[in-house]
Amino acid sequence: MPGRLEVVSTDETLTATSFENSPSRPGPGVQERTRQFVLPLVVRIERAAPPARTDALQTAARAVLVLLSDERSLGDGPWAQAVRDWQDTRIRKVVRRARGAEWRRATALPGITVTGETAEVRVFPPVPLDRWPKDLARLQVSGTDLDDPRPPAGPDPDLPVLWLNPRLEMSAGKAMAQVGHGAQLAWWELPEAHRAAWRDAGFPLAVRTAGPAHWDALTRTGLPVVRDAGYTEIAPGSCTVVADHPALRRDRARP
Repeated sequence: MPGRLEVVSTDETLTATSFENSPSRPGPGVQERTRQFVLPLVVRIERAAPPARTDALQTAARAVLVLLSDERSLGDGPWAQAVRDWQDTRIRKVVRRARGAEWRRATALPGITVTGETAEVRVFPPVPLDRWPKDLARLQVSGTDLDDPRPPAGPDPDLPVLWLNPRLEMSAGKAMAQVGHGAQLAWWELPEAHRAAWRDAGFPLAVRTAGPAHWDALTRTGLPVVRDAGYTEIAPGSCTVVADHPALRRDRARP
């Protein structure tokens, strides 16, 4: 049975540590590089029609998976070296917001736009932390507070679910980065056949807030956990997300 996978997340940064090796997780040089890379995500928030919070979180998580699995990010693809450099250091994600002309300028840059029911999120290949493209660097990190017009329904039991800690309060932007971490951990841990099936289905997933008792049980299952270092919004050491993919759930259930 694979060892429990936890992630230390500093603001929107994570470092994976595990008792077992995973074929697509960072190699031994994870802390050795001095240059830091970041995965930019931009969420479209128009004044007149902001996205629903849960849909924005789910779309951000899917965007991370789409980028990781895109042929441009693999092998000799044009984004592959940037992705490798990013995964060989702290896996940092930063979510910014855009609307109107800002959004149009952002979509003109190389990247992938992923849409949900109400949300649009564009993910870009990783960039050095000190060399953001000008049209992304000028975008704001704050102002990503979003609401759900109605409480989301219970998740389909056959879907991967990224469970949020019910005892934490996070802005939508912070939570989008955290569920992106959780989705990435699930991707790293899945066998290739399950990754291919998930990709071919369009990365269906749900983001929900667990009940307190359910959350406590989830953190004891051995499923991937994101743990925050507490530099912004929440206390150090807080667990933010448990990545509950059905294939990983079945694997943890084996004796």
